[in-house]
This record gives sequence, structure tokens and C-alpha cells, in this order.
Amino acid sequence: MIRVLTTFGYVGLLRPAPGTWASAVALGLGMVIDRTLGAPVLVLATLGVIAAGFWACEQALRDRPGEDPGEIVIDEVAGQWIALLFPTLAFWARGFEGGWLPWPAWIAPFLFFRLFDIWKPWIIGRADRRSDPAGVMLDDLWAGLFAGIATVLAAVAYHLPLIL
Repeated sequence: MIRVLTTFGYVGLLRPAPGTWASAVALGLGMVIDRTLGAPVLVLATLGVIAAGFWACEQALRDRPGEDPGEIVIDEVAGQWIALLFPTLAFWARGFEGGWLPWPAWIAPFLFFRLFDIWKPWIIGRADRRSDPAGVMLDDLWAGLFAGIATVLAAVAYHLPLIL
């Protein structure tokens, strides 16, 4: 069960780039959750994945200190969903419920999340260098937060000239 959780249903075994595969699958699943069950359920699912991810990483890496195997991708799912929450909740707060997020509201969080997850600037890299199970999760949670903020800033930069 721990392997199923940490690999997100074995998505982490896909090659090459298991983190990118996991982010793409998480994006699709997150959009389906938002479309069919609503933004509040995506918030709860995100919190559940974060909690499950911390627990599963602790269990899986208990006897493997300092490791961050590429097959562990539950952290990418959590981070991608955090990034996706920014446009999802912005549209939900404006009464947009029950439809698919419009382009590029769903692709921007994906691209920004992959950028921050690979680049690992500032606190993201610091969390990654912790070399413990919590660090496996934390760098992606920070990357998701940065990606969400970048998504909002990009949306503002795009739309602001249109309303001025």
C-alpha cells in the first residue's frame, strides 16, 4: 500500500521523467475533481494527499536516510494540486463552478510547477537539501506555492492591460 501511495498508483514507475508524468496525471485528475465535485473537494483532496504523502514518505524512507527516489511522486501530486488550487479557487470565488477551467488557467500551474520543481530556487532548494522524508514532500509543496503565485501574477500581467 505504501508503494501504491508513494508512486501514485505506479505512475512514478513511468520513464522518462516520472515527476513530469505524475504532475500531468495529477493535473488531469485535479481538473476532473474540480469539474465533477467542485473546488472545495479539490482543497480537501489536496490536504489529504499532503497528509498521506508525509506519512507514506516517512514509512517508505525509514530505512533509507537521505534518499529521494525518482519513483516517489506523491510529492509532485501534492505540489501540482497546490498550484492548481490558485486558478481553481479564483474562478470558484467568481462563481465559475461546474465547467472546465479555461485555457491557459490549467496549463500555467503545470508549467510553473515543473519549472520551480526542477530549478529549485531559494527555499525550495533548501527543503530539497534536507535529505529526509519531510524534505521529499516540502520542496514540492513550496514549488506548488511558488507556481500558484506565479500563475496569478501571470494572469494579472496578461489581463491588466486589457482593463486599463
